[in-house]
Amino acid sequence: MSKPAFAHSRRALVTGGSGEIGTAICRRLAADGCHVIVHANHSVDRAEALAAAMREQGGSAQAVSFDITDPHATAAAIASVLAHGPIQVLVNNAGVHDDAVFPGMSAAQWQRVIDVSLNGFFHVTQPLMLPMIRTRWGRILNITSVAGITGNRGQVNYAAAKGALHAATKSLALEVASRGITVNAVAPGIIATTMSAGAFDAESIARMVPMKRAGRPEEVADLVGFLASDQAAYISGQIISINGGII
Repeated sequence: MSKPAFAHSRRALVTGGSGEIGTAICRRLAADGCHVIVHANHSVDRAEALAAAMREQGGSAQAVSFDITDPHATAAAIASVLAHGPIQVLVNNAGVHDDAVFPGMSAAQWQRVIDVSLNGFFHVTQPLMLPMIRTRWGRILNITSVAGITGNRGQVNYAAAKGALHAATKSLALEVASRGITVNAVAPGIIATTMSAGAFDAESIARMVPMKRAGRPEEVADLVGFLASDQAAYISGQIISINGGII
């Protein structure tokens, strides 16, 4: 691991940390010296394995499992996390797709996507705020999507959830700006993950992306790592897209 930029006392929580982008973010924050709490819902084994791997590499990490759409389970899990100290770096990375053209979209598809991205953001972030404010230092990063900026066919639910997170990002940034806390959104375009591989072939990517390639999870993680650092103290309330020039 590289030389830590943070003291281990800075604790980071990454929701959806067992996924490919989440894993890259967790590794970057651990390399920068954070104690990283890797969240998962269904993929608990992957979260545990990732935390163990980061510890073996000299980092500080643990895994936690709860359903961010369940307010009671989330409240209990967050209370347990806070018992060991405040969270100062929060990465709201958990999200799901459930795509359909809007005339054919079911209420369940709409609700599930909104529930994870938007309600999950509230359930996790709100109880962490006062302890973070008391430390007078914090970084909140919401991982969104270029779909929340431009819209996307078949993703009215997903774009609505991510667009709402953009508005929440700007509003929360205003509330906590005087407390040493920044709030930003990172909006990836096409990133090389298992999920995107099923949706975009190389020809489609070359046509859609001016850079003619998908981004790498590590490139998203590098942006998150910078925004979570002391060097990014004057950047807040921003939606920063990482998309190879699509927009």
